[in-house]
Amino acid sequence: MSMPVRAVSSERVEHRTSLISALSEFTKQHRAAHWAGTFSSFLESVFPADSRGIARTSHQYMWDMMRAEQGLFKDELYGIDDTLERVTDYFKAAASGSEVGRRLLLLLGPPSGGKSSMVILLKRALETYSHTEAGALYGIHGCPVHESPLHLIPHTMRGQFRATYGVEITGELCPHCVSRLQHEFNGDFMQVPVQRIFISEAGRVGVGTYAPHDPSTADIADLVGSVDLSKVSEFGDEGDPRAWSWSGAVFAASRGMLEMIEILKVKREFLYLLLTLTQEKNVKVSRFPLIHLDETILAHTNLAEFRKFLQEPENEALLDRMVIIQVPYTLSYKEEARIYKKLTSSTQAFREVHLDPHALHVAAVFSVLTRLAENDGEGDGSKKARLYAGEDVDGVSGAEVNKIRARNPEEGLAGVSPRFVINALSNAIIQSEKSSLTTMDVLIALKDAIESDVRIDGKKKRKWIDFLVTVRKDFYNRWVKEDVHKALFVSFEAEAQQLLEKYLDEVEATLDARTVRDPITNEERKPDERFLRNVEEKIRISESGKLSFRQEVVRKAMGAYKRGDRFTLDSHAPLHDAVEQYLFEQRRDVLRLVSSTSRPDDDTRQKISVVEKRLVDEYGYDNHSAREALNYVTTLLAQE
Repeated sequence: MSMPVRAVSSERVEHRTSLISALSEFTKQHRAAHWAGTFSSFLESVFPADSRGIARTSHQYMWDMMRAEQGLFKDELYGIDDTLERVTDYFKAAASGSEVGRRLLLLLGPPSGGKSSMVILLKRALETYSHTEAGALYGIHGCPVHESPLHLIPHTMRGQFRATYGVEITGELCPHCVSRLQHEFNGDFMQVPVQRIFISEAGRVGVGTYAPHDPSTADIADLVGSVDLSKVSEFGDEGDPRAWSWSGAVFAASRGMLEMIEILKVKREFLYLLLTLTQEKNVKVSRFPLIHLDETILAHTNLAEFRKFLQEPENEALLDRMVIIQVPYTLSYKEEARIYKKLTSSTQAFREVHLDPHALHVAAVFSVLTRLAENDGEGDGSKKARLYAGEDVDGVSGAEVNKIRARNPEEGLAGVSPRFVINALSNAIIQSEKSSLTTMDVLIALKDAIESDVRIDGKKKRKWIDFLVTVRKDFYNRWVKEDVHKALFVSFEAEAQQLLEKYLDEVEATLDARTVRDPITNEERKPDERFLRNVEEKIRISESGKLSFRQEVVRKAMGAYKRGDRFTLDSHAPLHDAVEQYLFEQRRDVLRLVSSTSRPDDDTRQKISVVEKRLVDEYGYDNHSAREALNYVTTLLAQE
């Protein structure tokens, strides 16, 4: 039944009004106070209130921002917690004034692994933080590098300044401001204009980005600018800082962060300039003295470029000035699935197509299997994939899992990228007219993507297709059977409770060494040990452990009785699982009728309908995928 047009229009108006209100509230919360005045008034009215904050270095500013922006990477980057912790440690150490602050931070990892996303999050967070009271930044008005107004304090007075305010002033006025101080203010630095500045990548304030292009045509002017010929005639000298174009990326990044994309592809002179900037906090530009710049340099590159870089001995000195942090793909299929969920939820095509509840997890397990080390003596890939996802496997402890990972430091640095999987799913949606994709559809889509990718050699293609078979057998078969187990089990709730009560009666008779009255024949008989063991074996209760298990069940049953409660399946989780699996085994015939050519009777049809509905209502299926899941499980049962 369609919704009336008037109701739809009214709902849209409400959503629009709500959105406008939310946007207005956002602007109120992020509307920072602008301030402008002379350096004299700045020292009198602004600086004393937050001398420490105003004198912060770029690393200290970044660290304060990261502490203020709690959960900066939460719900954005998944499965790389160790990497994020190392990045956080870098900024914490750099902010403390240690030598780490004189090192370039290099993020190293495979494509589509999260390096760029991490940098983008940091840049956006910097922009937001600069609009807060705690993140207030001030710069000399008109300065091309938006430098700190504290640079105006003469060196001879900085000791007195430190004694008065307890802050250290480091850095020199840029050539442009030195020229202005002489020509515009006759050396009276107290009259130099100061203003609050706001970090903005688009506005080229506090964030600079450099992406390499053809090395043969790359010009270092992209980093440090060049002579502006249109202004040379005005000022009469190419050496006049006012005739210089301060458009380089390192100038834009001053007071904030410089992102260097694929840094190892740049010319060697670029690298030395960047590393000198990191180490000495200055750059040398033709015709000018050293220019002080305080900025955090965060670079990233891929493994191929890094390995090539390592092969050149002359790069050893450069490596010593870098802090290298690996950003691998996640090895937890659960976290990998969260990445897919995020990527698909932001795309219109995916929002119009239903994915069954295991589709993304199956794709994620496949991806993880391609990233694991081979022949390491740790067992098969399925076992490792479960261990790395935090699942209990054959009693392997957490400490052992950490040792396994430590022995394989290269894991996660190669294999399938999230982009490969999303592309495969996108193609499946485009080629299919269905509005529902099942897990089997996804496996087929991944197989097609592997076979059609010319970048993958034949041996790897065969191996990856074998992984798809492994995923289906070791993961999907188990997951879909569990779903149908649970949905079918609920359809037989009365029978399940009867089974529980029968189990309890038989156990009590066994422990008391007495007979049981058969409800059908009304005859006295011995307890049904075979029935008890059939139930207990479903949850791996051993022969030697059955007595203690049975005693525990009776204790819980007696406890419920004393409290006036009924002992139900929910009263004992392990027994719940055992009865569920036992009942499922006993009711396979109902499932087999799903795909039978004969017409099921009304009672059976009703039970099947209830199972399908429960799969849809409670387990994330739609009608199509629920029916496909039932058919698939029926096929599995026929093969057993």
